[in-house]
This record gives sequence, structure tokens and C-alpha cells, in this order.
Amino acid sequence: MKSRAYLDIETTGLSRYRADLTVIGIALEKGSKLELVQLTRKHLCRRQVLNVLAGADEIYTYNGSRFDLPFIKAKLAVDLNELFNHTDLMYNCWQKGLKGGLKVVEQILGINRRLREIDGRIAVQLWWSYVNENNKNALRLLLEYNREDVLNLRLLRRILNVA
Repeated sequence: MKSRAYLDIETTGLSRYRADLTVIGIALEKGSKLELVQLTRKHLCRRQVLNVLAGADEIYTYNGSRFDLPFIKAKLAVDLNELFNHTDLMYNCWQKGLKGGLKVVEQILGINRRLREIDGRIAVQLWWSYVNENNKNALRLLLEYNREDVLNLRLLRRILNVA
């Protein structure tokens, strides 16, 4: 039985050299079992990420080849692309004529999202509100946003019929 990991990150910006990694969300799927792990702050380290991913046969991302995995490599000194099989679902979408970011593809395919008003820019604001003002509600919203990203990767893989 294949063990799959769906991975999405949140950051304070687009540059892996100047911005910070704030959240790594990973949904682990083995058969009908699904477990969500979200790493923040003190848990954002190489060892924790590798512990969570231990046993995964494949990692699935959206634009992870160009963003998520290089960002993790730059910040945590771990090359997940080297250690795991990786499928970037963005390219599977492109093969089917589905262009745009994850949220655009979700809308086209009818994948629901509860937090439609939150995007990457707002995710950065939520993080800084949490850090600077100890706003726990901002962190809760950021984690929920990340959760939707991660779990929707699973739905996207199924809809695209990617192994």
C-alpha cells in the first residue's frame, strides 16, 4: 500500500533567501487513514520534517518543484527532492490545460475552500499578527488556510487520477 504525503508551506515572502519559513503542512495518507501535521516555529527543523515524512513513498505538492521544496532546502538544509519521490501536481494540471495557481485550479475543478478570502499575502499578515501581537486567532486562521491547501492537494491528485 502506497504511503503518500501532501505538502504545502507558508512563508513571509517569495524569496527563499530573504523570507522566513512559517508553516509546513503535511497530510500523510496510508490507505484510508489520513493524518495532518503542521509544523511551526520551534518545530521547523530538518529532523522534525524528516520524522513526519518517514515512511512516505511519495510527496505531492503544487508548484513545489519551484517553490516549496527549494524553500525548505534553503531554510532547513534538507533536499526532499533527493530523499523522496516527488510529484508536482501543477505539471499534471498543465497537461490537462489547467493553468494558474492552486486556488484558480480548485475553482475550475469545483474543489471547495472555506477560507476563500485568504491568499498568500494575507497569510503573511496573519503570521506577523501572531508574532508581533500574540494574536492566536491569526495563527488559527493561518493554520486553517494551510490545512485547506494541504488537504485540497489530496483531492486534486484524485481528480487528476495521478498515481
